Amino acid sequence: MALPQPQQPLPYCRPGTFLPALILCAIIGLQSCKHDKKIYKSDCDDGISFKKVSFRQLMDSISRYDQRYVEVSGKYEEDKGLSALFTDTVISARSYKNALWVNFSQDCPLYLTGTRQGLFEYNDGQFTQLNDKLVTIRGKIDLRNKGSHNSYKATIDRISLVKL
Repeated sequence: MALPQPQQPLPYCRPGTFLPALILCAIIGLQSCKHDKKIYKSDCDDGISFKKVSFRQLMDSISRYDQRYVEVSGKYEEDKGLSALFTDTVISARSYKNALWVNFSQDCPLYLTGTRQGLFEYNDGQFTQLNDKLVTIRGKIDLRNKGSHNSYKATIDRISLVKL
């Protein structure tokens, strides 16, 4: 009759290896739980169908989208006299002629989904930070309005969704 063989401990249970393995698992877990996207919505354009387009596609064929409702992503920048959506690619040169003026309106108040917290309201000691953020916006393209100083390719108006 054969005697039972002693079992080898699992590699992660050896003395001195359990804590590093636990720390590694915690780091991976925390990185995979990045903050959820914040979605601000307005009901001003409920029932409207939005065409999802890439920023490049929109800029390359902007005339096809005049007076149409689109969903587009890009890098939002704001400053005094600046409210614009630029391409999010690093390669592209930042130019107002290749940007959309973003016209937020009081006619379309944006609220954080599931709350009555407005996009531009002071909350938790600060305003919602939009500047230099990658955002997705839904709105209506207007080729006649070129934004501040007529510097932009077009305006995206009636903003009814902002995803941060």
